[in-house]
Amino acid sequence: MSDIIDIIHSIEPISLNEMSGVKLMNRIDSKYPTNMETLLSIAPLWKDHFFIQENEGKLISNYRSLYFDTDDALTYTIHHNYKLNRQKIRQRIYVDSKIAFCEVKNKKNNGRTKKKRTQIPLDCWGNLYATPEITQFLNDKIWITKKELFPRLETAFERITLVNKVKTERITIDFNIKFYNHISNIHISASNLVIIEVKQDATKPSIFKDILLNAKVKKKGLSKYCLGMLLTDYNIKYNRFKEKIRYINKITNNKFIIKSLE
Repeated sequence: MSDIIDIIHSIEPISLNEMSGVKLMNRIDSKYPTNMETLLSIAPLWKDHFFIQENEGKLISNYRSLYFDTDDALTYTIHHNYKLNRQKIRQRIYVDSKIAFCEVKNKKNNGRTKKKRTQIPLDCWGNLYATPEITQFLNDKIWITKKELFPRLETAFERITLVNKVKTERITIDFNIKFYNHISNIHISASNLVIIEVKQDATKPSIFKDILLNAKVKKKGLSKYCLGMLLTDYNIKYNRFKEKIRYINKITNNKFIIKSLE
């Protein structure tokens, strides 16, 4: 861990306010799971091409997310069944800034992802319908179901955020990923797993994708919510995600077991 800290401190920082001005309106999102060894091998290449986001004096930020789902795990099941139009509903805390949001993520059949969110008080954590204003926001944005949503899976992770120097792509790098299932009460850590997401202006080339290609890191869709559910829930569908678990085990040298298969 000290190695990555030394490397990122050599990269020119960019403030959170400056990052907020990076608008990728015609955006493509691509995910690349890898491991810490590979991350360390490519990190020295960032200095010449990228800024690193600095927030509250820190280059590595802490996040917590709490995903909500129906009692029959509808949003998970829709993703498992490869439905192209889907939603996920969560609360997210930016731990270092002590700011929380309620978020609705929409994935459309054109591959685009759009996120709508509203800021919430920290003491609303775990209560999706804490205020009339939040409830109205959810009623306006959620189309996937009219059923009540319950806390299902909590994630915690650390994140490095980069932006290229011409501000046409933004990269998030998540590691030290941990899961807690509110139904099964199972905790699990995805040790050695790194999830890189490249958010790119569709009309511009991606330097970071070239770096990943040269490092032989494969593009592979991977939802932290679905991964956490697979590893901590006994009562969900899993067949179409078995290959993803095998791939993660291969690149991380882990022996993750889908709970439904035990």
